[in-house]
Formats: sequence, structure tokens, C-alpha cells
Amino acid sequence: NLLLPINHHFTMGRMHGKGKGISASALPYKKTPPSWLKTTPQEVIEHVNKLAKKGLTPSQIGVILRDSHGIAQVKSVTGNRVLRILKANGLAPSIPEDLYHLIKKAVTMRKHLEKFRKDKDQKFKLILVESRIHRLARYYKTASVLPPNWRYESGSASALVA
Repeated sequence: NLLLPINHHFTMGRMHGKGKGISASALPYKKTPPSWLKTTPQEVIEHVNKLAKKGLTPSQIGVILRDSHGIAQVKSVTGNRVLRILKANGLAPSIPEDLYHLIKKAVTMRKHLEKFRKDKDQKFKLILVESRIHRLARYYKTASVLPPNWRYESGSASALVA
């Protein structure tokens, strides 16, 4: 007989790690923008487009709007998320941000391995990162975010993140 506390939830573990953490930030319950926010949706969209033209990623845009302009959630003000606004204006990144950062990490790991060929731990971690890249790419192909013929190749990966 298994005795567990009443409110105990089974959480899924990380893909490549032993963590089972469930901590995350909680979004406000109210979906409407705060009453003190005087920024109009059109101004927010202009801010988003201006920051995207500077070359910032959607998450960096969200952080800047939150910290510098007092816009906690772009969706509550405009009705659309940052990436949707960028897609509507043709400013969305060619590959998704999470995939981009994984590829960037793999490129720096490969660069390190060229210098230190005997680093076995790094070699193992590179295999884990590249398997995550392949898994994420497979998801994005089925969700038709990436073209079906898109492939991750370690040789040409540095050109993707340059």
C-alpha cells in the first residue's frame, strides 16, 4: 500500500537531468490590462516592431517592455503575444527561439571540443544537446513551423547562429 500526502502531485522529470522541479512564475488571473497603464495597443505594437528591427528576440522584447515600459503582459494589452505580432508584420525569426539557443549552445560546445579533444564529459553533453535539437526540430516540423526538409547539420550550424 502506497502512502502519499493528499496534495502530492507526480511531476514529470527533465529530459536530460534528474530535476523534477515545478516552480514557475504565476500569471495574474485578470486578463485585462492594469488600470494605471495608459499605453494603447497600437503604441505597444509599434514598440515591439521597433525592438524587433533592432534584432532582439521575442523574449528580450518582452523583458524590455516589462522592465522599461511597465507592460507586464503584451497579450493583455494587445490581445496577441509578441511572436504573433512579429509574424503579422513579417519580423518573426526564421527558426524558433528555443531551437536557435540550443543550436548556439551546440556550436559553442563543438568549438570547445575542437580545442580540448579529450573532454569526454563535454562530448557526452553535446550528444544530449543535439538529441534535444533533433527532438525539437521534429516537433516544429509536425507543427509546420519549420519546413519538412529542414535538417540540423553540425557542420553548417554555425552559419545558422552567426
